[in-house]
Amino acid sequence: MRSWVLGSGSRGNAVLLEVDGARVLIDAGFPVRDIARRLKSIDIPPTSIEAVIVTHEHTDHARGAAAGARAFGWRIYASPRTLDADPELRASGGVAVGSHAVVALSTMDLTTVPIPHDAVQPVAVVATARRTGVRVGVAYDLGHVTEGACVGLAELDLLILEANHDLDMLRSGPYPVSVADRIAGPRGHLSNAAAADLARAVVHRGLCRVVLAHLSENCNEPRLAIHAVTTALARTRRGGVPVCAVSQHAVTGPFLAGECLGTAPDPRQLSLDF
Repeated sequence: MRSWVLGSGSRGNAVLLEVDGARVLIDAGFPVRDIARRLKSIDIPPTSIEAVIVTHEHTDHARGAAAGARAFGWRIYASPRTLDADPELRASGGVAVGSHAVVALSTMDLTTVPIPHDAVQPVAVVATARRTGVRVGVAYDLGHVTEGACVGLAELDLLILEANHDLDMLRSGPYPVSVADRIAGPRGHLSNAAAADLARAVVHRGLCRVVLAHLSENCNEPRLAIHAVTTALARTRRGGVPVCAVSQHAVTGPFLAGECLGTAPDPRQLSLDF
């Protein structure tokens, strides 16, 4: 399974997964023209996308999904309440997918994992390649680490995980106290320390890489996020696991899930700036 982060942050999020030539988007949070441009930069036609699963209704995750369905024929999947919260998704043929549900696509199965966030019915997504069993998890926009999330994200080959903020930077940053409290609250976003806790909870011998996403441009720095998660993983029985961070301004990848330590390309060499 190959994965690219087309971009991740408060202005937009989209992850591309490819298994045996079939492709799916996890979220489409950029304008559809921007998504098409980012896909074409890695030689992937937008019309080749089999489906898009929308994790929740917030604009930075759902903005381009309905337009992509109209322009390129993407099939949309989302939780029932997410479709209710964004009628455009439903009007574009969105299919309701419940919690802990499995969406069977041509070469992979997508499993939804309920997570806490200030959306109506948000989910993380685990993609499993049907032929090889390789598993990739995408978990961002979750306010705190839950037992259910840890169970749902177990036994992954690649984890794409939110590390939104450094708590000290958040508290001393530009946001009003009410906004900072919302971000740090139980239905907000994961701090670097919380991301490290989740990564440590799900690490196992087969985990090949952790990709940190949805970093705040105002209240985090990649070096801080990477250090927090790398340090936590180094203290586990598994030992060191490669950790990198992505931004919303660049396409990053491909990450080759299932090919452990040292065999996957360095994603820093594969970022395409916009």
